[in-house]
Amino acid sequence: MSDPSIKQIIYSQETLQKKAAELGQRISEDYRDKELVLIAVLKGSMYFFADLTREIDIPIGVDMISIGNIPDTTSRTGIVRITKDLDLDITGKHVLVIEDIIRTGLTTAYLIQSLEARKPIDVKVCTLLYNPDRLLINVPIAYYGFEVSRSWLVGYGMDIDEKWRNLPYIGELDHP
Repeated sequence: MSDPSIKQIIYSQETLQKKAAELGQRISEDYRDKELVLIAVLKGSMYFFADLTREIDIPIGVDMISIGNIPDTTSRTGIVRITKDLDLDITGKHVLVIEDIIRTGLTTAYLIQSLEARKPIDVKVCTLLYNPDRLLINVPIAYYGFEVSRSWLVGYGMDIDEKWRNLPYIGELDHP
């Protein structure tokens, strides 16, 4: 699938699947004999989450959560809120939050704080992409696939205005 808006392919489908397999193996080793719940942050992580969970060879619980912004006319950001909450009880379990990309860390920090209030054993993060140059707050990233610095990445679940999410690779847009 090609799109004229894509300037270049950054990570091919094959590269992404290999990285999911590598991370899945590490997670399996680290959480063997532990009760683990993986939580996908929708919608961006859904493709990575699906590939990653298929590579984990231990019993796991899976759930999904969605975070949304309430527009704030006084600032460029907004107020973050949970728009789709968990179905599973995470009390007394290890929790691994699965993200597509961590840029500033602010949304992820909010999510971790919300999850920690539910009394899991711990909450850690696995993200496919990580942009340390834009990080404003430290979050417990236990696993990450690739370090990035590009701004306009789409595909493999990531979008701009709900477009390009279904690309099987991660590409860089020529312009947003």
